[in-house]
Amino acid sequence: MTFNDILTKINDVMYSYVLIIMLVGVGIYFTIRTKGVQFRFLKDGIKSMLEKTEVDEDGKKKVSSFQALMISTASRVGTGNIAGIATAIAAGGPGAVFWMWVTALIGGASAFIESTLAQIYKVRQDGQFRGGPSYYMERALGKRWMGILFSILLIICFAYGFNGLQSFNMSSALEYYIDDYSDTIWPMVVGIVLAVVAAFVIWGGVHRIGFISSVIVPIMAVAYILIGLVTMIINITDLPHIFAVIFKNAFDVQAIAGGFAGSAVVIGIKRGLFSNEAGMGSAPNASASADVDHPVKQGLVQVISVFIDTILICSSTAMMLLVSDVEGISGTLDGIPYVQAAISSNVGQWGIHFITFSIFAFAFSSLIGNYYYAESNIMFIKDSKLLLNVFRVTCIVAIFLGAQADFSLVWNLADVTMGFMAIVNIIAIFLLGKVAIKALKNYEQQKKEGKNPVFRQEDIGITGTVWTDSENNN
Repeated sequence: MTFNDILTKINDVMYSYVLIIMLVGVGIYFTIRTKGVQFRFLKDGIKSMLEKTEVDEDGKKKVSSFQALMISTASRVGTGNIAGIATAIAAGGPGAVFWMWVTALIGGASAFIESTLAQIYKVRQDGQFRGGPSYYMERALGKRWMGILFSILLIICFAYGFNGLQSFNMSSALEYYIDDYSDTIWPMVVGIVLAVVAAFVIWGGVHRIGFISSVIVPIMAVAYILIGLVTMIINITDLPHIFAVIFKNAFDVQAIAGGFAGSAVVIGIKRGLFSNEAGMGSAPNASASADVDHPVKQGLVQVISVFIDTILICSSTAMMLLVSDVEGISGTLDGIPYVQAAISSNVGQWGIHFITFSIFAFAFSSLIGNYYYAESNIMFIKDSKLLLNVFRVTCIVAIFLGAQADFSLVWNLADVTMGFMAIVNIIAIFLLGKVAIKALKNYEQQKKEGKNPVFRQEDIGITGTVWTDSENNN
């Protein structure tokens, strides 16, 4: 048995049983504890997202809630929103879509808790805020070793595994246009171009990452959702039947009994969880960078990111597939080819070119978001300019190499490291959830008093954070 085979077996057990139970369980737990914060304060989240960007004493713009939202959405929204949904429907049937929706609605509570904690326990480095699970593991739980373990797992997963894969997906999207693509010089050319563009963004720091993400993500998301709407309008008479099929298949007891691990329930939950990443510890790294006057505001903004990813973008892919005359077949017609065939059937040949563009936009934005997460965790392990620059070079190399090879082993390793990363984070937010809930109650109390909520650590009985009268960003 090869190392890759061992990783595959670990993946199967981890994703089909352990993580689904943990992530869904903690999502339900926090939904109950917060009395459905993801629904009650959705309007507040939208309002916080639209707050104007402030300027610091040096005249530089601070990282806004919107930019932090776009960085996290950039990482959440990747090629999985296209290929992953197609694979889920091909393998689990239309009912998988319903369970994706359920996980997004439940997962919103976990996303709120972890992002609020990231804001509470963030630190100021080089004039900007950084934070995330590693920081609240060290500062709130007093377990630096746990934070370092989380950081190492995230770096392996996002900086090398996922970014190598995103680069490969962008490169392989050109196979439709170039005969014998993999045997030509074009993969190397694509790798060089991606590496140069990524380097320009990466060495620009968090402000450039935030700016690029806040431009690319809204444009690509709106364009993709619009094509989904156009497809649905063209096939509007079929929509009642499509929704009926989704709900019927979601509760197909006979199909579930025939093989639970491969059922619409498990596949839909799995795809939903690992598309929106709620509770997995990745998005809090972006959440901590935002300059807000109350941690809860950024927690609410991150709920919106989960909904954008799954309710809007994943649903757009699902509808494009289900209203077409093309049927997905697991292992034969799934992933990108399934999407291309379906959209071509819906809107014609130009739809294939749109999917190619979407793959590039989604994958590049994910690449930038993934890098930012990894950078925050490198800085947690050791705040060193030399280490940071060496790390940046290795990231650029991974992007360059990824465009030229299918990193099946690296992808498997990334899956395993992400799984363990999620387990470590779930334990931490379960232990610290009460702090975020206290912050939520403080936010609610100030809202009832007609105030614009402003946070001080003393209000919820904690110390040692940046949220003091003299240091916070009010």
